[in-house]
Amino acid sequence: MNFPQLKIGHMIPKVPILQGGMGVGISLSKLASAVANAGGIGIISGTGISVDDMRSHIRRAKERVKKNAGYIGVNVLFAMNDFAEKMKAALEEKVDFIISGAGISRDMYAWGKQAGIPVISIVSSAKLARISERLGAAAVVVEGFEAGGHLGTDRPMFDILPEVVEAVSIPVIAAGGIMTGADIAKALAMGAAGVQMGTRFVASVECDAPLAFKQKYVNADIDDLVLVKTTVGLQGRAIKNNFTNLITGPEKLKIAKCHDCLKNCSYRFCTLDSLLTSVNGDVENGLVFAGARVAEIKEILPVQTIIDNLSNEYRDSSLSIL
Repeated sequence: MNFPQLKIGHMIPKVPILQGGMGVGISLSKLASAVANAGGIGIISGTGISVDDMRSHIRRAKERVKKNAGYIGVNVLFAMNDFAEKMKAALEEKVDFIISGAGISRDMYAWGKQAGIPVISIVSSAKLARISERLGAAAVVVEGFEAGGHLGTDRPMFDILPEVVEAVSIPVIAAGGIMTGADIAKALAMGAAGVQMGTRFVASVECDAPLAFKQKYVNADIDDLVLVKTTVGLQGRAIKNNFTNLITGPEKLKIAKCHDCLKNCSYRFCTLDSLLTSVNGDVENGLVFAGARVAEIKEILPVQTIIDNLSNEYRDSSLSIL
């Protein structure tokens, strides 16, 4: 059995899979275009890069995507000071869609509507999903506790998913802990229109992260995961290393330079700087965010192979249900 068709605005991808927008520097033009070329929906993370760099990655991704392949969007976080500037720049570059989390802005839906570009919200509850739909969201991504990076809830995704599906009439995308075709089959059977996957795509050949970062995923065991409270004010799931040991205590770390990136920051350490450290290859002294099921990843594969494997697993899982 083939995947059912996902439709969000003008987007009708061959596979109902969105690749998560992972910052800093993890999902840029290489990964997003590879996912689009494999028939999915690729996302460039606008977090932690300049507006000019973001524009450059959008253009590069568009150039790489074959005709009649998938789609390219940008993730811009509402919690960042440059949210409005980044969103307007992405709209000017005519991306296929904008996706945003870490807060909701009434303006972003109006800007998207004016540009004729769908805006998708990342939510963690039925209440937020209803608000997003009312304000003009084209779809919602419901992200559960199993996700990597910053977490908006302590509830499992499969607990929240049916509540969100019932609450809204727009497409609902399941995210957090999706690792196999069987997971996709379960999410779709519960009413999701598609899934978003981040962690599995980090360990891909085309991922923009350095090899040391990807290898950290492949080498991770279940006991290597830890929840840390970042300066955003939320808990985030990361792989244990020297840096997570440092920030588990109450004391502040010395900050060499404040990037003034967040609307609200605890200033206990610099989250952005710690992410930049790891993406520059020092995966022991920076944050390495990862999903709850990262230990299941055993090898770095091409994006096309990952999507082919997911398709085969989904088909096998659907046939077994029949």
